[in-house]
Amino acid sequence: MNARTPVVAENATEVEGDASNPADKHRIKESAPAVESLKEERPRPARKKRPGRLLVMVSVPLLILLGGLWVWLTSGRFEETDNAYAQQTKIAISADVSGRIQTVSVSENQKVKAGDTLFTLDPEPFQIAVDEAEADLSKARLDVEQLKVSFHTAQASLASAQDSLQVQQELYDRRAILAEKGVTSNSTLDERKLSLLSAKNAVTTAQKQVENARAALGGNPSMPTDEHPLVRTEMAKLELAERNLVKTTIKAPSAGVISKIDNMNVGQFVTAGSSMASLFEADKTWVDANFKETQLEGIEIGMPVEVTFDAYPSTHFNGKVSSISAGTGAEFALIPAQNATGNWVKVVQRVPVRVELDKTQQSDRLRSGLSAVVSVDTGLSAFDKLTAH
Repeated sequence: MNARTPVVAENATEVEGDASNPADKHRIKESAPAVESLKEERPRPARKKRPGRLLVMVSVPLLILLGGLWVWLTSGRFEETDNAYAQQTKIAISADVSGRIQTVSVSENQKVKAGDTLFTLDPEPFQIAVDEAEADLSKARLDVEQLKVSFHTAQASLASAQDSLQVQQELYDRRAILAEKGVTSNSTLDERKLSLLSAKNAVTTAQKQVENARAALGGNPSMPTDEHPLVRTEMAKLELAERNLVKTTIKAPSAGVISKIDNMNVGQFVTAGSSMASLFEADKTWVDANFKETQLEGIEIGMPVEVTFDAYPSTHFNGKVSSISAGTGAEFALIPAQNATGNWVKVVQRVPVRVELDKTQQSDRLRSGLSAVVSVDTGLSAFDKLTAH
């Protein structure tokens, strides 16, 4: 049986037939003009006019052109770098005296205030030193008092020697008169003369003793005892001993976060000056931004800065340029670059720029070493820079 192929005309009856059958083929062919006439008689819908299409076709390219021009004119105003890191003052905690750790009062990453006790050393040896210094001070005061007594004794001896000299002088004068008159022999006069010389020597010796006693008192016999050099020396030793005793308690020099306390163990012997922990001042944070040397032309001290830390991308910190380094980072390297070679390759240098954050935005969430993105508002666009040149 041959397949029947339906032919459907729009708004017409269905015509069935076999395309391979000549009779059917003739019927389909006769029905085609009728279908075409029906298609021609069907009214075509009118096209709607779209006046906004032309406006869009003109305005979109124009807006793109104007936007690109605006971006070009305003570009270059901000100098940005992601080679920036947060910095905080790092203080090495150490003991001023040597001793054995007795107590530890802090834990790792603990927040501390200025004056909080971190750890203590065994105070007994230092207390003994204080007691010894106090004893030495008392002895020095006693020695000064003895020097004052010796001075007064020397003065009394001088006065006695001067009186004796006066008596011997009078005796010698009388014998000399008698010897001139022949009443007394010359041998008796010689004896008086010898006694007079002895009295003069005694006076000279007494004067030297007074001078020595005065010199021992610093040239001022009326000097207060505590102002004497010997006493002041012992007082200084006592103050040093008392200071060392106080320094057995190690306190936080400022507020911050204490870290790396692994060396602070009870019973451990500590050498003076050895680092025991680190204290980061969390309330004093700044950013060191390493700008390329080609970016420094428009950067000046005092310019506003916006800082975004990778740890807190949704928070924007404001600040300003506080200083620009006197040299590039390579100048402060442990091994400076050797550029005077035949295979030298020019490398763009970076200059550290310090950014001071607003005090109102100082946060204890910030940590030293955090990565940051720094954008400096130079206030000059590419157009301004172009016209300036």
